[in-house]
Amino acid sequence: MVKVILKKGRDESLKRFHPWVFSGAVQTVEGSPREGDTVKVYSREGEFLGTGHYQIGSIAVRLLSFEDISIDGEFWLSSLGKAYGLRKSLGLAGAEHTTTAYRLVHGEGDFLPGLIVDIYGDTAVMQAHSAGMFLARESIAAALVRLYDGRLKAVYDKSAATAPFKAGLPLKDGYLYGGKDCFPTELPESENGYLILENGNKFLVDWEGGQKTGFFLDQRDNREMVKSYSNGRTVLNLFCYTGGFSVYALAGGAAGVDSVDSSAKAAELVKKNVELNGFGESDTDGAVSRVFCRDAIEYLRDCPSGKYDLMIVDPPAFAKHRGALDNALRAYKRLNAMAIGKVAPGGIIFTYSCSQVVDKQSFALAVFSAAALTGRKVRILHRLTQPADHPVNIYHPEGEYLKGLVLYVE
Repeated sequence: MVKVILKKGRDESLKRFHPWVFSGAVQTVEGSPREGDTVKVYSREGEFLGTGHYQIGSIAVRLLSFEDISIDGEFWLSSLGKAYGLRKSLGLAGAEHTTTAYRLVHGEGDFLPGLIVDIYGDTAVMQAHSAGMFLARESIAAALVRLYDGRLKAVYDKSAATAPFKAGLPLKDGYLYGGKDCFPTELPESENGYLILENGNKFLVDWEGGQKTGFFLDQRDNREMVKSYSNGRTVLNLFCYTGGFSVYALAGGAAGVDSVDSSAKAAELVKKNVELNGFGESDTDGAVSRVFCRDAIEYLRDCPSGKYDLMIVDPPAFAKHRGALDNALRAYKRLNAMAIGKVAPGGIIFTYSCSQVVDKQSFALAVFSAAALTGRKVRILHRLTQPADHPVNIYHPEGEYLKGLVLYVE
């Protein structure tokens, strides 16, 4: 087993259970590990600190355990079992009558850094964000099948866009277990998606061709809050993707919902999801759903002031790395100033950042600066974050990536 020896005094973060070893903390490496190999980490004094995946870059090791154990099939089964136990206690796993989709593994939040697993009904979709997790994908898939004891029809690996491409890995998305032929013929095909339920609402999920693993599960609780504020309001859903917020707003009794996204494929899926839930162009309750395939910022800039009294502003990550932080904060400021300036008096704005490098204080400051630019009176009603199936390891606060504010604008 390869040994990673740390520099003197550089073991304190690991003793506080932070799961990353940074390359600058490494004194020597005994052996010749390939990226993704399992290694043991020791202090300069020879004290064992943990077992993890070796990688090339600023993070040298992602720790899987602070104990001297083997990373084998039983390890994966035990770790996934603990993650499943949490979801079961939350009423998600096994709650198929109202919600059939949830996150089973959230990286460091489930003590499995570099691994994401989302459950869509009887399919598990996994993403490896490290070479180690990618190389272990077959073992992880086998453990998932064992854990669900015959209830999974398929395990789909969608790591081609997330695993490190410089590691020379055979990156190709595909089924590790089961496949398309495992699903009943009455279910929609991949180009339309697989039917899931979320709080009783119906959605089509395309895990093969959609963004992330196919659906943004991290906004489930926040979508429910949008529903509670929507009755009688005219709603604008910017960066709508597949229309999750739009469906909830219609279910909450919105007077009308306009959904905007630059992706034609996403716009078509919004229409299908709206129709699935019984809301057409003009349903029996008079609620109207319209979908616009346009740049969301341009649409907001061009729309009349006061047209909407509820806005959802949920852009993609403006900062993928710390070097883009300043530009991201300026972009959040401009976007929110535009929304605050355009919303009707007495209007509500749900605004979000999913950029991990933008902390909640910086995001709140950007929104404050945006409000000041407009000169309008703005109050914060709620501070939002990711749901409980996206837990944050208390020793790894970087895992709290989703920030949101609900604003009341006079």
